[in-house]
Amino acid sequence: MQITAISWQVYQLTGEALDLGLVGLAQFLPFLVLFLVSGSVADRFKRTHIMSICVILQTVCGIIFFVLTINGKINFLTIFIILIFVGIARAFQSPAQSAIVPLLVPKKHVANAIAWTSSGFQMSRIAGPGIAGIMIISGEQLVYAASIILFILSTIFTLLIKTNTQTISKTPINLKNIFNGLEFVLKRQILVGAIGLDLFAVLLGGATALLPIFATDILNVGSTGFGALRATHMIGALTGALILTQYPITRFAGKSLLLSVAAFGLAIITFGLSTYFWLSIAALFVIGSADSVSVFIRNNLVQIITPDHMRGRVSAVSAVFIGASNELGELESGVTAHFWGTVPAVVVGGIGTIIIAGLFAYKLPELRGVNSLDPDDLIKKYQNLGP
Repeated sequence: MQITAISWQVYQLTGEALDLGLVGLAQFLPFLVLFLVSGSVADRFKRTHIMSICVILQTVCGIIFFVLTINGKINFLTIFIILIFVGIARAFQSPAQSAIVPLLVPKKHVANAIAWTSSGFQMSRIAGPGIAGIMIISGEQLVYAASIILFILSTIFTLLIKTNTQTISKTPINLKNIFNGLEFVLKRQILVGAIGLDLFAVLLGGATALLPIFATDILNVGSTGFGALRATHMIGALTGALILTQYPITRFAGKSLLLSVAAFGLAIITFGLSTYFWLSIAALFVIGSADSVSVFIRNNLVQIITPDHMRGRVSAVSAVFIGASNELGELESGVTAHFWGTVPAVVVGGIGTIIIAGLFAYKLPELRGVNSLDPDDLIKKYQNLGP
């Protein structure tokens, strides 16, 4: 909800596509600087405590957004600075949150737990933009107030999580141990491929950052239509995630990952060329559905192959690539839209996404050849390669 309001507010304040891209940059920079340290922290300390502290920091940022907005003192520079602190909180929250999921269920249920976690996450991402789009009609301050309440509830629920199965790493937080997570990923072609595919494909296909422009200037549907566009993307993702909870991918996982990214790119092209609201809605639904498939496969590979004492560090590596694909994708979209125009930027990004999927399929046969996501099979093949 909060980011939806911020994106809309920034475009209303400046009217610049480039500034929408900078919103993504402000959130990603802390990820880039801190991801190795935050991963080590997630392995060294209790993950529920880390998550709670991070949500509290985001609550404080939400309060500042609310106060400045109702006082009429909000401006782009202030938004950019506050978003850096939001990014710091998320840099530490993300690896801790990702690494805790396998601790809460038996190993045989990890894939299903990841699917349900993704479903819950997507459900919140559907409700958030949709509700925010309606609330924005009465003012961004209402969205910020609602976000504050939800952050407080999130803190309470996080503190209620009980798990005694975390393997606390006893290794000191030094350069060697900080880089162990990156080394673990680089030694496994399927992890390099799965994470890298997300980085490059979504980096090129980050059209959602430009939704305020499409809603305002191309489709002419206003703030309510903007909320609908945001929500439809998430509805597609939720639909895909829910289907995966009932019908998980049991064969041809590598090929499914590559095909889902190619479908993502094709839908991006369709969205960029569309001047019809219904067609844009349909394209965004496909974008969300395809994305949920790739997220499901990638998360399973990362969480199952990685031993618990290293999950924080490896999750941090994955998180920074995800952050790069999402936040830098927003920056790339904003920059290219500024210089090339909105439609060419989106279409070229979609074409690039399809090309990337083809290159990864050709260059990474181990990724293409992944069949089952069975935990015992993946652990046997890929966990004990070192470090």
